[in-house]
Amino acid sequence: MSALQNTINIPCLPWNPQRTYSTHHLCFVFFLADRIVQEQCCVTVLEDNMCTTGINMAKGQGACESLFTNTCETKTTKMCCDCCLLGKATQEQGLPCDHNLSVGYQCGLVSRACCVLRCVFFSHAVPNKDETNDNGDNSVLSDQCKGKCAHNCVGNDTCSCFKGYKLKPDGKSCEDINECLLGASNCRGGERCINTEGSFRCQREVSCGTGYELTDNNNCKDIDECESGIHNCGPEFECQNTQGSFRCLPKVKCGAGFIQDALGNCIDINECVSQTSPCHRGQICINTVGSYICQRNSVNCGRGYHLNEEGTRCVDIDECKGPERVCAGHGCINLIGSYRCECETGYIFNSISRVCEDINECRHYPGRLCAHKCENTLGSYQCSCTTGFKLAADGRNCDDLNECESNPCSQECANVYGSYQCYCRRGYQLSDIDGMTCEDIDECALPTGGHICSYRCHNTPGSFHCSCPVSGYTLAPNGRSCQDIDECVTGTHTCTVNQSCFNVQGGFRCLSFECPNNYRRVGETVVRLERSDTIRCIKSCQPNDVACVLDPMHSVSHSFISLPTFREFTKPEEIVFLRTTVPAYGSYHLGSYDVKFDILEGNVENAFDIIKRVENGMYVGVVRQVKSLIGPLTTVLKLSTRNLTTQGDSGQNIINVHVFVSEFWF
Repeated sequence: MSALQNTINIPCLPWNPQRTYSTHHLCFVFFLADRIVQEQCCVTVLEDNMCTTGINMAKGQGACESLFTNTCETKTTKMCCDCCLLGKATQEQGLPCDHNLSVGYQCGLVSRACCVLRCVFFSHAVPNKDETNDNGDNSVLSDQCKGKCAHNCVGNDTCSCFKGYKLKPDGKSCEDINECLLGASNCRGGERCINTEGSFRCQREVSCGTGYELTDNNNCKDIDECESGIHNCGPEFECQNTQGSFRCLPKVKCGAGFIQDALGNCIDINECVSQTSPCHRGQICINTVGSYICQRNSVNCGRGYHLNEEGTRCVDIDECKGPERVCAGHGCINLIGSYRCECETGYIFNSISRVCEDINECRHYPGRLCAHKCENTLGSYQCSCTTGFKLAADGRNCDDLNECESNPCSQECANVYGSYQCYCRRGYQLSDIDGMTCEDIDECALPTGGHICSYRCHNTPGSFHCSCPVSGYTLAPNGRSCQDIDECVTGTHTCTVNQSCFNVQGGFRCLSFECPNNYRRVGETVVRLERSDTIRCIKSCQPNDVACVLDPMHSVSHSFISLPTFREFTKPEEIVFLRTTVPAYGSYHLGSYDVKFDILEGNVENAFDIIKRVENGMYVGVVRQVKSLIGPLTTVLKLSTRNLTTQGDSGQNIINVHVFVSEFWF
């Protein structure tokens, strides 16, 4: 067991019969070790201690009847007690201690130990008179035993053992006596018995504690921290060793009437407080620096009184006339032994602190003093208004503040109750950032800006203006549309006398026409051609000109039309109407007579077609623009009108429509 403890440092507490133990009391582990080793160590020590208790009971009481409860502890104790009684009985009857009874190994050990205990102690206590050394080495006796004894020979062929050993059953060999198990040790309280070969030793169970160290003889010795230099006293202190500790004493000693604090400072002792009645009866103690004095007791006046000049009686103190301003600017009324303050408006007298305290009117009268906000002041209060209002003349109510007087808005301002509203003139809008600045509206950039002006839109601060192409147009009175300038009417054209001026959108054309051979012009050349004007050449054959007579073409006509560039072309646009004198429902209408309209030339990009329609009972040819044309562009639509009979064509008329497409859409 000792070797095991020295290996893993797991001390196990000894058994104390005067104390009730639980399992955790028996095993005091200083650090975590192997669980199995710990358990076996503690169980072994526990059983040894319980067995020792049983042996001591057998030796002391000679009976084991008191161990009647069948618990873990009493079971082992009773077994050892009974086995020890068996050994004592064997010895008393003179039987050999080394019996062969079947009582178990542990019971046999206890029985033999109790049997040989007296003999062993006697052999050690009464040594042979012929012994010459401590080990009992006697050559004569040894020779008498013929050298069979392991330790000593006591004569008559009988062997004995050294101190701390017992004779084995063979009568010659010796084995170690476990003094700890037999309770024969002299270990003190707090020490644990550890068996050794031929002896035992005592080991402390509890450490010495702070300030002590364990000596070789198993005693606790005070550590002199001052000598070893492990103290923490400062340079202004000197170290004084004490039992288990040390003290730091100041090097500078304080005189009588002073005490030193932990920092070495000398502090005056108030002897009047620290001592019990330092002065004689009828005297009062007055503390002084480093000492005290005793004065004869005088009259003690209470608060609000003081001694008269003779020192015989107490008179009232007029606090109102004293150097201290007890009422701090308020009225003061002296009373017998006291005073009171006449507080000004807005203050109230506190009878405990004896001062005038401010009244918080805003808290005492909430909502009744000010219309909006109330702020307490010393002795009064002050009303204020929320944003958008100003304090009225009565100092309590709030009037609406006309913010517009300070011109917060960049343009127009409208005052409202408690606030104001900014708004802008036409052409401006209120900023989303501050709600006060007016920003110009770019009308030209609005989704409808492309339709505000016919041609160009120009933004200006707060407005806009429209413009038209440089030539050929002028701005309409509405300021948005562009009107074509009729150069033929204003006389700003450049046509010659032999030319006719035809106005087109954004300009003019100078036109002149000559009738082909065998045709003559109807009417004179005019200076200005209208859209409705038609220049017509009718056939006029020379006498005897048969070919001319047989030619089915009766007339050649010229008409004029000016078209814009359509930006959005959604449906066919009817531009020319070819009216005939052929009835649609005459007596010969059943397929016997008809009119046919054709486009012979000039149909650019197939942008035109011609359809036949009946209007007022007559056939009419309608020329339509079915596709948009991008100007400027000029083309001549050569149209044909043929009268059909059952015998064939009866006549044909050619109409040349001069189409002028402007580059603009207006």
